Amino acid sequence: MTTEVLVQRFRTFLQLVAGIIFVATAMELWLEEHTRNVIQGIPFFLCGLGIAAILLAMTRTQRWTLQILRIAMILVCAGSLFGIYQHFQHNLGFELGMRPNAVVSDVLIPALRGASPMLAPGNLALAGILGIAGTYRHPKLSKNDERA
Repeated sequence: MTTEVLVQRFRTFLQLVAGIIFVATAMELWLEEHTRNVIQGIPFFLCGLGIAAILLAMTRTQRWTLQILRIAMILVCAGSLFGIYQHFQHNLGFELGMRPNAVVSDVLIPALRGASPMLAPGNLALAGILGIAGTYRHPKLSKNDERA
């Protein structure tokens, strides 16, 4: 097996794992009824964006599809950070509501442990990072590739 074949298989593996994470995350969100407001719909959109970008890049591997994939994965990672912020704000608001006279330093640790899991949105960042990693030093992204 040549190095090129091995590297391509590894790229495909990374893209497939990222796609599986997007599908599993969307299913988990649906099962958790993460649909109460528009903001809770953002991760569903990001999962769909991630799946679409991966499918596009895997079926039509060209320079522009790989660039779209990278942009989509950056948006997914940004959305993940927004989700972590939202979960923290929700937990902090709940803790401050339970103890209105408390200072933030008193409720910081309980907010980190709160009902809205802080690292759950991190699944999207993981998938985004894997999606980007699958394009690392891809020959189609090389300036020397005239077929792109």
